[in-house]
Amino acid sequence: MADNQNRNGVAHDNGSHEEHFREKHLMLDPMPRGKMNEMVMDAMHTTSWKFWLVFGMLAALVAYALFYKWGVMILEGLGVAGVNRPAYWGIFLVNTVFWIGISHAGTFISAILRVFKAEYRRPFTRAAELMTTFGLIQAGFSIFMHMGRVWLSYWLMPIPNQRELWPNFHSPLSWDLLAITTYLLGSTMYLFLPLIPDLAMARDRSDGWRKTFYKVLALGFRGTEGEWVHLRNAMNIFAFAIIPVMFSVHTIVSWDFAMATRPGWSSTVFGPYFVIGALHSGMGAVVMVLAVVRGTMKNMKYFIRPEHFEAIGKLMLIISMSWGYFFFNDYLVQWYGGDKWTKQLLHWHEAGPMGWMWFAMLLFNVVIPWGVLWNRKWRSMPWLLFTVGLLINVGMWFERYIIIPISLTINRMPFTWRLYEPGIEVWLGIGTLAFFILLYMAASKLIPLIPVWEVQEGQMAHSLKKFGRETVVTVSELE
Repeated sequence: MADNQNRNGVAHDNGSHEEHFREKHLMLDPMPRGKMNEMVMDAMHTTSWKFWLVFGMLAALVAYALFYKWGVMILEGLGVAGVNRPAYWGIFLVNTVFWIGISHAGTFISAILRVFKAEYRRPFTRAAELMTTFGLIQAGFSIFMHMGRVWLSYWLMPIPNQRELWPNFHSPLSWDLLAITTYLLGSTMYLFLPLIPDLAMARDRSDGWRKTFYKVLALGFRGTEGEWVHLRNAMNIFAFAIIPVMFSVHTIVSWDFAMATRPGWSSTVFGPYFVIGALHSGMGAVVMVLAVVRGTMKNMKYFIRPEHFEAIGKLMLIISMSWGYFFFNDYLVQWYGGDKWTKQLLHWHEAGPMGWMWFAMLLFNVVIPWGVLWNRKWRSMPWLLFTVGLLINVGMWFERYIIIPISLTINRMPFTWRLYEPGIEVWLGIGTLAFFILLYMAASKLIPLIPVWEVQEGQMAHSLKKFGRETVVTVSELE
């Protein structure tokens, strides 16, 4: 009888242990594929009045702050903006660098974690990939705003003509055009490929205009073995190809500054420094999006769990440490070996009228992430990760503002020094942010934000095995 009690006690302990695993890990808590499809489609079709209220407010803000104000600037000229000698680069380029940085998170989470087979990435890869495409759209808008006479933007393209007029490839505008265009095309295709099976699922579960919409985008996908083979091969090729594109794009952005003979910009670490900064802001934005999606969309708490925030929090901590290393590396080297103008600029950063921004940047990018993300319990709190991600993005925007308009204030001709005072570009920057959120809200109702087939694939590969009294998680290779 005692033996039976012991056996029953062990069985009960094992059962509760397995239940704990299932509650904690999505990959160990499988549901039927049909049920998960219904949950995702229900989240797309369930729309409250609050959603439409926010959507309408954002649409009005985009119409006013982006398109109306941009039209005013086109009619009046760049004189309504704050760019002037010596700070000819202002918030337009700050936003360009910021939005390209935001876009890096999608590639990092989806492509790099896919290559390294990080299983926790499965439910939120698409949410990150959408950030890449939508972020690059805002970066493109910012570049066109910076040009002023946007109707002449076709001059940036090498179009054959009788007068043999070609783009000036010494211009950073040409570099940014090539970088953003290449990255936008590659990331959009990489977003579309894993979306095809879920578009086919939505096609089979919709009617009316939605069925026609999904039917066109699904490209006739039926889920045959041959189609899956071709799809996986294409995804693997793009996963490996998009990674060097990601690194090269923000390296090109850093060259916009490092190749200029300006005090504070002649830095040999700007390449990796900008890439780490892009990942820093991008990971913060991803965790913000996941927290909002989990808290506002129906059934998302099953797919996006504290384990995912905990894993992303680890990455955010590592990237924050890397960013801190490159920041102080760049600062100390320029302080030690720079000329008097560079040292004057570094002093201006921390002691000038905008010195509060310099200290806020370090607080938001280093002190707060290091103080919060080391704790596993804190890393698992969605609202706390949302707050940290928001502060990181504010800090990274401050960093770009310090590098561009504030650094341009100090040059080798003191009689030209003038503090940059933004004008209409503040409204235009707000407009790009509102447009980014608006695109994301629209996408959440048009396409499945959760790649159900990837989640099911991961659940099929994961299982619990008992070795004596220990229960461990095993992962099988799926071909």
